[in-house]
Amino acid sequence: MEQLTEIDNTFVQMESNRTPMHITPVMFYDQSQAPGGRVRFKDILEVFSKNLHKSKVFRRKLAGGALGFDTPYWIEDADFDLEFHVRHIALPKPGDWRQLCILMARLHARGLDMRRPLWEAYVIEGLNEVEGLPPNSFAIMIKIHHAAIDGVSGAEIITAIHSMAPDDPLPDVDDDWQGEVQPPLGKVVTQAYINNVKRPLRLVSTVSELVPNLIKANRLTEAHHEGEEEASTSKTRFNGRVSSHRVTDTLVMELARIKKIRQHVPGSTINDVIVTVVSGAMRKYLLAKDELPEHSLTCAAPINVRRERNSGSKGNEVGMMTIDMATDREDPLLRLQAVLKHSQNSKETSQVIGTGVMMDVTRSLWPQFAKLTMRAATFAAERDAVPMPIHTVISNVPGPQQPLYLAGARLHMLMGLGPLVDMAGLFHAVISGMGLISINFLSCREMMPDPDFYKQCLEESYDELEKATFRKAKPRKRRAKRA
Repeated sequence: MEQLTEIDNTFVQMESNRTPMHITPVMFYDQSQAPGGRVRFKDILEVFSKNLHKSKVFRRKLAGGALGFDTPYWIEDADFDLEFHVRHIALPKPGDWRQLCILMARLHARGLDMRRPLWEAYVIEGLNEVEGLPPNSFAIMIKIHHAAIDGVSGAEIITAIHSMAPDDPLPDVDDDWQGEVQPPLGKVVTQAYINNVKRPLRLVSTVSELVPNLIKANRLTEAHHEGEEEASTSKTRFNGRVSSHRVTDTLVMELARIKKIRQHVPGSTINDVIVTVVSGAMRKYLLAKDELPEHSLTCAAPINVRRERNSGSKGNEVGMMTIDMATDREDPLLRLQAVLKHSQNSKETSQVIGTGVMMDVTRSLWPQFAKLTMRAATFAAERDAVPMPIHTVISNVPGPQQPLYLAGARLHMLMGLGPLVDMAGLFHAVISGMGLISINFLSCREMMPDPDFYKQCLEESYDELEKATFRKAKPRKRRAKRA
């Protein structure tokens, strides 16, 4: 039995029918190298069954919680049923990309059963007309609650169910796993009392560290923006109450080409290039709607702080930084240079504040108070009582670059979908792997009724940035002197 951290519990509290809080990696497989050139559903079930011991996520569920006065516990589910969690479906004919996007959006929009281990896997067949995939490909879509994993630990779980060669045998382990009963009420109440005594003491210590750092960070931010226009704090169509309906699509690019763009702008990173592509797409989309704010939009970028904090925690260890996206600049190359500058400034400011100090603040709050604070912030933002801090989320998760196999089928491509919350109705999940990098966007159907047009905006933004970069790099030919 293990108690949830306050950070993980935040994602449980944010769960609703409109805002399911799971992360969904989607993996596409070429089964031509599998035995007999075919992978059966029972083969995939066996892969999951033989690898359950590699992650606690698979068989533990939520329990306890002291009526909201403390965080709940993870316990091993004594009634665990693998076949409930791994499901088999097929696209109707012709099985094209549009149908797949609609299916993924619908499946992702459904919340997980919070009474069971917080994950579900869908084996999807019938991808016969999906362009770019090998013949007879299939996909596996895994929904995992954000309370159980963050992006980095999620990538580790994905790696755990794969092998390095198509003929690697499945693990043969003596799994001594046992289910657990609900934690005793007396123990839950006692632990809740102890935790609630500690939290205010922890809060005093955290705030005493945070306040001086915030003052320094504010001065640094003012210095960074001296003589510049501030980013927009006004709403866009994506800053509102989200519905329970989702739309999604993906732009897939060659990772090598993204790296070439980065090399032509010294100091820039792959993430800077991706932010610039998204920036250009949002600029195009909102301009077409006559809704682009005068000042630049801002994105939130989750950052993994587990390594920086040298934490042994199994829960979420994620910080957040904001980046001015330079959507007020039409030229894509100037936009990339501006994004580079703003991202460097944001990293510097985050380091001054402390990469994990805001997580420490969350750990110091009573669970019910944290929930009320989130609701109050959303309420105020909906009524324009506070400035709008972000306009989209861009989460970049590096995936495996080496070949991986599942039941003999080669992993061909990775995608992913993130969660939506009120006031942040556009999410970009960026996943690299197998020499490719994809920008997977998710939005509320009412906010983005035309996802095909937004994908077109992404494609045009990427093409324009690539052309502008290589046009700059191409040396001009000197005219021959006349005799």
